Order: sequence, then C-alpha cells, then structure tokens
Amino acid sequence: MTLLRTAVPADLEAILDVQQEGSIRSLSHIFPQDRHPFPRAELAERWSEEITDPAVRVLVILRHGEVAGFAALKDDQLLHLGTSVESWGSGLASAAHAEILALLPENPRLWVFTGNHRARRFYAKHGWEPTGRTRPTAFEPHPELLEYRWVQSSQDAT
Repeated sequence: MTLLRTAVPADLEAILDVQQEGSIRSLSHIFPQDRHPFPRAELAERWSEEITDPAVRVLVILRHGEVAGFAALKDDQLLHLGTSVESWGSGLASAAHAEILALLPENPRLWVFTGNHRARRFYAKHGWEPTGRTRPTAFEPHPELLEYRWVQSSQDAT
C-alpha cells in the first residue's frame, strides 16, 4: 500500500501542523517553548522553498487519506521525516520509512538532534548508525545534530 505522495503547496499547513505538534511534544527539552517557541513562520518559508525546489523531493505520508506525516529527500540525504502524534506507535512511520528508503540511493544519510532520543531509537531500530559527525543546528539555542548513515547490509526492521 502506497503511503506517500508528492507534496504540493496546498499541503503546507497540514505539514506544519504535524511538525509543530510533534516538535513540541518531543523536542521541548531541546527547545524550551517559553524561550524558543516553534518557529512556524521560518519553517513555512523553508517548506515552501523545498516543495517548489526540483532538487528536493517533498512527500506527504497519508493515513486514511489525510496528511499524517512528511518526508523530504535531497541527493543522498533524508532531510525530514515526521508523523502525527496520533499515529505514533501505529507502525505508520515504519511503513513510510520502508517506502522512503527505497527512494534513496545506496548509503543514505540523515541528521538528527543528539537529544532526540525517540528519533534516535527509531533510526537505530531501522538500521541507521551514527557516524560520529556532529554540527549545530541553525535554530537557537543551536543544539547539536548527529549524522547517521544507513548501509546496504543493515537490517531494516520494519
């Protein structure tokens, strides 16, 4: 069953809604909302650019015909992957991940917040391994991102 379709500009608000709720729920220890609230306007601008950029493949993840997640791919990199809080634990992210992985070239990479333990567990479960490379994010307070790689020999436990 295909869970993915190409995102269009009309999907922007649904993508942001999913991202905002999930970010507040899972990243508030990294971005305390009283000091670093969810940067919706900045992210809306970024998503708008990515949706129209031919070098970036932006996808929405569908559940019951509605947008329940998002992903973005560029070259060998998984730029973004997120699903709605309501779908957490349902297997939707794992199923979408399997479809997304098939769209990426060999040995893809991604960056995840070092402090995003939920995402790090998800990626480890699905065969991604940290490379040890780190960099700060552009968003204040500039928490650290950790690079992961998926290798062809990895076991994708969907």
